[in-house]
Amino acid sequence: MDIVYLNDLRIDTVIGIYDWERRIKQTISLDLEMATDVAKAAASDNIEDTLDYKAVAKRMIDFVGNSEFLLVETLAERAAQIILNEFGVSWLRLKVDKQGAVRGARGVGVIIERCQPKEPAQP
Repeated sequence: MDIVYLNDLRIDTVIGIYDWERRIKQTISLDLEMATDVAKAAASDNIEDTLDYKAVAKRMIDFVGNSEFLLVETLAERAAQIILNEFGVSWLRLKVDKQGAVRGARGVGVIIERCQPKEPAQP
């Protein structure tokens, strides 16, 4: 398994449970590790043969930037499902970091791992 990753993708979004959080945009940071096979791309040297991390980043910027979730858990789950379903990734680890949410901490958030469900065995 090879990993394509994005680190510290910063996106401004509405996130939080408090009234004041619903009125402003806060910066969250995404770290993504996505399982893929890079052998074909390495052999061809062609962007069409790999997981395009720029396309993933643009999709996350659009999705997260236009979302208004209460919980980082919900944001993480929905973002993971988009990546799994739209980019053919078999497994991913996603970290959502809500920076400055707790006094004295650089950030807080969640790290989730998700994978595509296995196909049922054919009789």
